[in-house]
Amino acid sequence: MSNLHPALERVTDRIIERSKDSRAAYLRLMEEEGELHKDRNAALPCSNLAHGFAAAEEDKQAIATRAGPNIGIISAYNDTISAHQPYGAYPPRLKLYAREVGATAQVAGATPAMCDGVTQGKEGMELSLFSRDVIALAAGVGLSHHMYDSVALLGICDKIVPGLLMGSLRFGWLPAMFVPSGPMPSGIPNKEKQRVRQLYAEGKATRAELLESESKSYHSAGTCTFYGTANSNQMMMELMGLHMPGAAFVTPNTPLRQELDRAAVHRLAAITREGNDYRPLAKVVDEKAVVNAAVGLLATGGSTNHAIHIPAFARAAGIVIDWTDLAELSAAVPLLSRVYPNGSGDVNHFHNAGGIGFVVGELLKAGLAHADVLTVAGQDGLNDYAKEPWLDGESLAWRDVGESGDKEMLRPASDPFQADGGMRLVEGNLGRACFKTSAVTEDRYTIEAPCRVFSDQRQVAQAFRDGELNRDVIVVVRFQGPRANGMPELHALTPVLGVLQDKGYKVALVTDGRMSGASGKVPAAIHCSPEALGGGPLSLLEDGDMVKLCATTGTLSTTADLTKRTPAEAPPPASGTGREIFAMFRIGADEAEKGGSAMLAAAGL
Repeated sequence: MSNLHPALERVTDRIIERSKDSRAAYLRLMEEEGELHKDRNAALPCSNLAHGFAAAEEDKQAIATRAGPNIGIISAYNDTISAHQPYGAYPPRLKLYAREVGATAQVAGATPAMCDGVTQGKEGMELSLFSRDVIALAAGVGLSHHMYDSVALLGICDKIVPGLLMGSLRFGWLPAMFVPSGPMPSGIPNKEKQRVRQLYAEGKATRAELLESESKSYHSAGTCTFYGTANSNQMMMELMGLHMPGAAFVTPNTPLRQELDRAAVHRLAAITREGNDYRPLAKVVDEKAVVNAAVGLLATGGSTNHAIHIPAFARAAGIVIDWTDLAELSAAVPLLSRVYPNGSGDVNHFHNAGGIGFVVGELLKAGLAHADVLTVAGQDGLNDYAKEPWLDGESLAWRDVGESGDKEMLRPASDPFQADGGMRLVEGNLGRACFKTSAVTEDRYTIEAPCRVFSDQRQVAQAFRDGELNRDVIVVVRFQGPRANGMPELHALTPVLGVLQDKGYKVALVTDGRMSGASGKVPAAIHCSPEALGGGPLSLLEDGDMVKLCATTGTLSTTADLTKRTPAEAPPPASGTGREIFAMFRIGADEAEKGGSAMLAAAGL
């Protein structure tokens, strides 16, 4: 008899039924494509094949004769993003690991990888969401060579992981695995970083003091250590069975990191069609895996950005999930961890306290995750991920996690931080939006106040500096949706709104834009759909309208009579910083709840 929680079973069954036709069509296409390309030497004429291994040096003969599996590497390396800097050294190492098991590896292609931390509050942020489609397309270009038997995906950060997954899923007859490089060591305490940011917003700290503080936080190679979108990505990939177990939060350039990388390559060589343990990506990423990803996100208080990314990568696999599903799961999934910005410790503290292995074990015991899934790892489904990696001498091994090493960071399902996962759907005559409650105190779950309407986050900052927001206020920032300007994160508003809240005012944000994975203590209704551009309800609001945002009742509404108003005029499309050449993505994008993707919309997925 199944011990699945009724909500998990109900939501999963609903997703399976809703996705029946699209999932069947996807699997049929993958079956056909896999059959067509199952013999890569026969599929490629000799001239084509010779082009593909001309520069393979010592691996040329092995690739030419198909002596063993050939692993394609899709890399998002650059050395501007700290998380991706280690990947510069990966291809030569991965090739060595492949040769250890009679395989070969080639870099199939590269994708862009932008950092929301660098572009936050700047024009480049308006390219951010659509970089996910670009990454998916770039991954598709690399894999279109049909030279490969499996795929190693080198990417960690915000749009990179969803983009790599979306692109790779269209080549889902190939086994694929993410190979993370891990987080940087911990820097200054997160509360100190937050304190200096707010002082700077108030004009009480200099730019030099702010930069010194930020540099002590973001200080070396590896992922930023707060639990934002990048590290939430890593959590989800483990819950979907797309990492070696426990690989997410092992720091770069350590012996354990190296052995996990080696194990990933060895595994990619073992799970190809030619072996006896074939695990194509299309079969690993199924409805249960998508639900597991959502549950892991909710149980750990992960990034709100994934309310957009989960529907997008699920669609690439023919699976349809929406915010109602996420909200219903959130009501059943307890919050098991508090990682900054939801707590004081970072992902290194989380990992040392038991980390993902502990969370997976607790979810499985509570019937809140599907154990019976196909993963890239062992034979025991998700149970293989309820353990932690370690070095037994020089050998990689996995062991039981045991109890939480820090109850302020990580708790069992029987004694959670809160009873729900902290991501709620709010809706009403202003549309549908997401409200992340896991970092908001319960006395701020309901905010009702006159609104002040803006069409740009810089206008908010100016009004703050001019003292115009020193009151109870709901700040509405509209024309920030996918079709308006690419749906930028508005994380730069966090210090401003935090200052107002700390002064004792009742403050909230309502926007059709995104907040950061690092959004925190200020109540916010984000991703509001339908977006303002095109006549969405936010385009009808006026300064002074009473707006109510309530996480408890799931309400996002105004008492104003919107039926008698005409939509406000949207700002003209911005140009510069390449925004004009992304116009095709804005024109073609669909709503945030569907994933905000122009690529998927154009493909009819």
